[in-house]
Amino acid sequence: MQTPIAWFEIPTTDLERAIAFYENVFAVTLRRENCGGGEMAIFPYECPAPGGALVAMPQLQPRDNGTLVYLHGGDDLAVPLARALAAGAKLIMAKTDLGNNVGHIALFADSEGNTVGLYSPG
Repeated sequence: MQTPIAWFEIPTTDLERAIAFYENVFAVTLRRENCGGGEMAIFPYECPAPGGALVAMPQLQPRDNGTLVYLHGGDDLAVPLARALAAGAKLIMAKTDLGNNVGHIALFADSEGNTVGLYSPG
């Protein structure tokens, strides 16, 4: 494993305001997309480096601890997800296909109550 980080999301209630802020702060252009049931503005990245996005989704709300990190789940995230649940994690979102051959994600609450995401390309 090169890095445990696969993806990150920063929740927003005003996507356009957040895009303007982050494009200004980092002098980049974010790519707007609809993915996984919400609007996103994706930060530039080159595979296999970790990527991330601003997101406007009802299940993610901005707050001081609102950034969501996705850890790489390998070829099938069902395996680490099952391990997390066996260790006492609470399932927040089951394995979900993102469509367009983007991959799959799942969410769980860890032992401390943090929301953690898993991502797999397949």
